[in-house]
Amino acid sequence: MRVSLGTELIDYQEGWDLQRRIHAEVVDGAEDTLILLEHADVYTAGKRTASWDRPTDGTPVVDVDRGGRITWHGPGQLIAYPIVRLRAPIDVVAYVRVLEQAVIDLAAGYGVETVRVPGRSGVWVPADARGGERKLCAVGVRVARGVTMHGIAVNASCDLAAYDRIVPCGIADAGVTSLSAETGRTVSVMDIADATEQQLLRALAQVAPGPSTDRAAVPVTAAV
Repeated sequence: MRVSLGTELIDYQEGWDLQRRIHAEVVDGAEDTLILLEHADVYTAGKRTASWDRPTDGTPVVDVDRGGRITWHGPGQLIAYPIVRLRAPIDVVAYVRVLEQAVIDLAAGYGVETVRVPGRSGVWVPADARGGERKLCAVGVRVARGVTMHGIAVNASCDLAAYDRIVPCGIADAGVTSLSAETGRTVSVMDIADATEQQLLRALAQVAPGPSTDRAAVPVTAAV
């Protein structure tokens, strides 16, 4: 399900309401769904966010029920929310790993080497001559009644200065990057939408029966 992707930035609260509605439907037996969208500018804080991770200039932060700490969402970042029923026995770590692998494979298609960093969720560009480890994709999930919520945020062409107000994901000794920054050319959200969807559907097949591949653009006003 693509929610106004390429045409409208989705307010975080509206997207969260949509997630919760679809989550309730999947819990009740509806088909799994993969949501793709692009949020309007927002900071969100997971359950493990510390006070010193937050902005000190009064910038608003939305507290959410996912794991992880604080991060930014906004233009130039592709958001993917898999709302899927995990196979039993439920293994949340395995689920996070398949999400990470999907992005690792996506980045490889653009010639960008990425890795997992022990003790840190998400997908990272390893330290090199250009700088230290830098996060390309944040991962934050919640599993309730066997069904997932939240998901991944892939930096395509976003303004990385948005991260300057916070300690991204609570990690002060590493940076943040994007596919555009790593490739030296503009890689937009729409450029990576198809490949991200394909990689996620392939990866999710390992842990869930399979989300919907309906690619219709859904206006959020009609879906919420």
